[in-house]
Amino acid sequence: MSTNKDNSTLVLFFESLGTHFIFFKDTVKWAFKPPFDWENLIRQMLEIGYRSIPVTSITLFFTGMVMALQIGKAMDSLMSGSSIFIGAAVTISMFRELCPVLTGLLLAGRVGSAIAAEIGTMKVTEQIDALRTLSADPVQYLSVPRFLACMVMTPALTVITDVVGVMGGSVVAFFSLGITPDMYIENILQTIVLADFVSGFLKSFFFGAEIAIISCVSGFMTAGGAEGVGKATIQAVVRSSMVILISDYFLTYLLQLVDL
Repeated sequence: MSTNKDNSTLVLFFESLGTHFIFFKDTVKWAFKPPFDWENLIRQMLEIGYRSIPVTSITLFFTGMVMALQIGKAMDSLMSGSSIFIGAAVTISMFRELCPVLTGLLLAGRVGSAIAAEIGTMKVTEQIDALRTLSADPVQYLSVPRFLACMVMTPALTVITDVVGVMGGSVVAFFSLGITPDMYIENILQTIVLADFVSGFLKSFFFGAEIAIISCVSGFMTAGGAEGVGKATIQAVVRSSMVILISDYFLTYLLQLVDL
């Protein structure tokens, strides 16, 4: 009995994986086919990117502060005076991991849930069937603008949070550790290399694509009225968050292979 259940779970997993891969392939295919809905794309970029700036900036600003406080005390406990290198330590951790990952997770919660809920509502109210009746492909009309917007705005938000997170670290470095902004910035410039920034920047492209595809699939697979929309929303957030964290490891491993 247990073996049958395990086999069923495995089949469902690979079935879901195949569904997401096919949906991704169709989305990429339609992304290069006219007509291009620029107005819808810009609207999605504003919704996904511009309106996410406050929540991502505030979160990563305080994350930078916490990192500086924790790392600074840890460095001083190991070797007195070593907290002078706090700028480099905070910046590397923010650029390579914290900013891209936390930005992705925040977008999975804010944007992923909205995408799944919006498309899911259209599915249960048969608006998607109406699009097909009008000879409009739902993937091209609904998925492509959100996919492209996520691919563009997730890296853009990551760059913003990189700067904001480092600024948060400098505030704590000055008020708690006595390190002036000049010393903080000088340490960063002496230590940080381009690969530290590029590593997190490249990850954010993948995170944006994952959020868009998983959320759109959850919306398109919605069934069962309002209750189904709620389940699709939760499913989109949970799956996106899990995939971001899992893929982060493999992306980090691959980037290290090419010295990034």
